[in-house]
Amino acid sequence: MKKIKQEVEQYMTGLALEGQALTSRFMFPDEFIGFQGHFPEKKILPGVCQIQCVLTTLEKANKRAVELTEIVTAKYLAPIVPGDEVDCACGELQEKDGEFLVKALISKGGAKVSEFKLRLRFAAGGDGQRT
Repeated sequence: MKKIKQEVEQYMTGLALEGQALTSRFMFPDEFIGFQGHFPEKKILPGVCQIQCVLTTLEKANKRAVELTEIVTAKYLAPIVPGDEVDCACGELQEKDGEFLVKALISKGGAKVSEFKLRLRFAAGGDGQRT
């Protein structure tokens, strides 16, 4: 998983705060590690890599590590294949008891590809506050 995280970080660009939404962009080449086993003949980006896009966006924006504590919901509506440029938008952070709930959307060409509701916390005793 550490290798996937490092590679996801490598392919992130355009980190920005737009209103209440934190956004970033990703484009994964054919040789991206996440495509290796899912599926050899028709590569698609696994859900775990899409969730890592959300985590990476939050970590880079807050300059601190986050830990996923629960996948509340995950909906996959269309595949992401090598070379697709996708946008990640994170919003609606709600903090409670040191954890926060984030709604995230991944889209390509303006069309929704996947959406998540994730429960997270900052690693190493973070206070859950967004900076």
